[in-house]
Amino acid sequence: MKTANESKVTEFVFLGFRDLGNISSLLFVLFALIYCVTLACNLGIILLVCVDYRLHTPMYFFLCNLSFMDFWYSSTITPKFLVDLLTEDKSISFAGCALQLFFASTLGGGELFLLSAMAYDRYAAICHPLHYSILMAKKVCLQLVNSCYVCAILHSLIHTTFMFRLSFCNNNEINHYYCDIPPLLTLSCTDTFTNEMLLFSVGGLSILGSFLVIIISYTYIVVSILKVHSEEGRHRVFSTCSSHLTVVVLFYGTIIFNYLKPSSNYSLDRDKVASVFYTMVIPMLNPLIYSLRNKDVKGALMRAVPRKHCCLRM
Repeated sequence: MKTANESKVTEFVFLGFRDLGNISSLLFVLFALIYCVTLACNLGIILLVCVDYRLHTPMYFFLCNLSFMDFWYSSTITPKFLVDLLTEDKSISFAGCALQLFFASTLGGGELFLLSAMAYDRYAAICHPLHYSILMAKKVCLQLVNSCYVCAILHSLIHTTFMFRLSFCNNNEINHYYCDIPPLLTLSCTDTFTNEMLLFSVGGLSILGSFLVIIISYTYIVVSILKVHSEEGRHRVFSTCSSHLTVVVLFYGTIIFNYLKPSSNYSLDRDKVASVFYTMVIPMLNPLIYSLRNKDVKGALMRAVPRKHCCLRM
């Protein structure tokens, strides 16, 4: 039987990182700087791809969309976190929590799918260079990106809908700094078995399915690299994949660590630290990894001039 109090939760309160004391202001400065760098770098990548015709290729079209996702992914979570570091009121409305979970899941899931599409692009470029223009035609690229967004929205809708069908009793304190699935599951006073099964089935299918695409793509890529006789040639081919591989390892590593485990193994204090990495740090690192290790991006930065192109339309 449900109690009367179960329907009275109209807001949640973030516990965040408790007992910070005098370092709250220092953390605010640190994460505000990270957020500013994240916005500037991702917006910079988007603008560079827009204005430089040399970057109007499938690889940079996907990179442009990755920066778009990182820009909004960080913006969904970081501003509220920064405000909470400096204020006593760390509450968020019930509807606000649902919206934050939906957008964070959509953008995080979209990044998973997009990274697998980028792996397929590298596979096509390295393993089938003569047919690359056909395999990665403009229409194909648009379909791949649109599919990433659609799958991410459906994935997020499932989790958000089932999450907020749960009952939340008197305790409305979320042991986290944003609305995420694991801390909300531990907060609910009703049976969360269905939600946990969804997390493992739908979430696991999304994570492991997209990761499998990456593994298969890079298996073929490695075989192709080994067939290159010159060491310089192998290095040149591998260098085109190194940035993407770095991003994949960072993002998938923390996502799998946080989500693909039973609720009995959740350690929210430990998971909060991992969450900081993939919600705030990785969105900042992604454009830096691609720009610092990529001659095309650095060259575009040197010759950037205003143009009337929009990369999201390709």
